[in-house]
Amino acid sequence: MSALDARILASLADAEPGSFWLADPARPQPAPALVTHSMADLVVIGGGYTGLWAALLAKEADPSRDVVLLEGHEVGWAASGRNGGFCAASLTHGTANGLARWPEEMPTLQRLGRENLDAIAATLQRYDVDAEFERTGALDVATAPWQAEELREHAETLADMDEHVEWLDADAVRALVDSPTYHGGLLDRTGTALVHPAKLAWALREACLRAGVRLHERSEVRSLDADGSGVLARTAYGSVRATRAALATNVFPPLVRRVRKYVVPVWDYVLVTEPLSGDQRKSIGWKGRQGVGDAGNQFHYYRLTADNRILWGGYDAVYHYGNGMGPGHEHDHEVYARLASHFFETFPSLEGLRFTHRWGGAIDTCTRFCAFWGTAHGGRSAYVAGYTGLGVGATRFGARVMLDLLDGRESDLTSLRMVRTRPVPFPPEPLRSIGIALTRRSLARADQNEGRRNVWLRGLDRLGMGFDS
Repeated sequence: MSALDARILASLADAEPGSFWLADPARPQPAPALVTHSMADLVVIGGGYTGLWAALLAKEADPSRDVVLLEGHEVGWAASGRNGGFCAASLTHGTANGLARWPEEMPTLQRLGRENLDAIAATLQRYDVDAEFERTGALDVATAPWQAEELREHAETLADMDEHVEWLDADAVRALVDSPTYHGGLLDRTGTALVHPAKLAWALREACLRAGVRLHERSEVRSLDADGSGVLARTAYGSVRATRAALATNVFPPLVRRVRKYVVPVWDYVLVTEPLSGDQRKSIGWKGRQGVGDAGNQFHYYRLTADNRILWGGYDAVYHYGNGMGPGHEHDHEVYARLASHFFETFPSLEGLRFTHRWGGAIDTCTRFCAFWGTAHGGRSAYVAGYTGLGVGATRFGARVMLDLLDGRESDLTSLRMVRTRPVPFPPEPLRSIGIALTRRSLARADQNEGRRNVWLRGLDRLGMGFDS
């Protein structure tokens, strides 16, 4: 065994297999399961961010509306309690992705994204709930010269759109966060907040309960069908007949069959360190506590927690044949070792630091890399999915659009091309697995080849399925 391997294994030796966020003692006791047959104006299916926002916004818009929220496990248990806590203003998975798809709408979408982030902050303040919300901003870093050039060009594009970002050379970046791997960076001081992901879900849960939402956890919905002028949601022990249904199941198998071809689960893995000592923190700076992401196609994201641990995730996005979602995929020791190795390459001054938590979670990915919407059951049900890993903030917007669709009225949101169009569907298996594997290999090769995209990636670009982080 090499010295490097021994160091990596030692850093992971005591890491607990579970989400650092969900292990917080503030975790609420689950609400009782649904064991009756009841009526409601609106049934919301799924207790992640999207479902919580849908239930809360529906009650705020009309306090007399009877809203039931059904969650199959516990609120915030899945992606909402396992992500990195980057709450971004972007609704389009970054400006470049939005410009490639809806250039004429981007000024509006940028404005709506900023307003959405402000509204999240205002909601947490209004209900006086703690989600460790910090308006830190975000820093995109280049770890290769070609990435620095791309970030510099992107800074010019954003400046033309009146976006307030700053291009930083290597010395300026390292003055903020010190790593010998940095060649430059792009600083956005206002477009991203950091949150404690699970506390955000629990804060929205508390807000829903205060607003009068009826919550049932451990109540997996097994079917959703049209029922007269409404819909009927059935669980193992009960049911809800509602006038309307909001589907917020995201990465899990959708209750509307037509959605299945648009979403695949990819698995993302995360490490969290022990708290940094004062000297360790001083060795890397990071006084501004910005969320950080590198500019590769296979990219890392990382941030400081409230108690000065480093969360380190990303790089590998793993797909399992047939949209595999079993609990056996929640851990991947090869990926953990690779993440740890990359961590110490980025921060060599932190050698000897140990990881305390390791976990994985599934991301709902679609071919346009941001949310899409639709209706079913004659307009009595609406759904949103496909956030592709940048949904902490965008879920509130997704829920707003879904509620407008359920109201059946034309609004400023439902008239957007982004809302009225859908992504290109994924092919069936085995072509799905083959295509995803080929894309992953091509993206890795592009990172090693100064960002140059091969024939396969250029073909995906032309089809509107091209990924560019």
